[in-house]
Amino acid sequence: QVQLVESGGRLVQTGGSLNISCIASGFNIADFPMGWFRQAPGKEREFVAVINGNSVIKYYSESVKGRFTIARDNSRNTVFLQMNNLKFEDTAVYSCARSSKLYIRTNSRESDFDSWGQGTQVTVSS
Repeated sequence: QVQLVESGGRLVQTGGSLNISCIASGFNIADFPMGWFRQAPGKEREFVAVINGNSVIKYYSESVKGRFTIARDNSRNTVFLQMNNLKFEDTAVYSCARSSKLYIRTNSRESDFDSWGQGTQVTVSS
């Protein structure tokens, strides 16, 4: 059974940093690109970052580029999202997802992913 479980979300002040993680089970993440999405209250879910299987290629949304870093540890079946210089508008539920595509693209879409976690809440106070 494929399962993705996020953790690490919490309340943080503007300008602060946070590292959230996603532990996968039921499959080997080394065989799949993995991504992060987020959904703020009243808004649609949006793409944040994606990483290919060997970590050579990474893409980010324009809103987080230069502040967020996606990483993976295939030996631990875990994906990470390091978030620096957090802004109030980064407040959202962050979810990791497994890609069903062989190749990743710069503006990944929800339809590129076939399994999702429940998400972890990140709240940035102003």
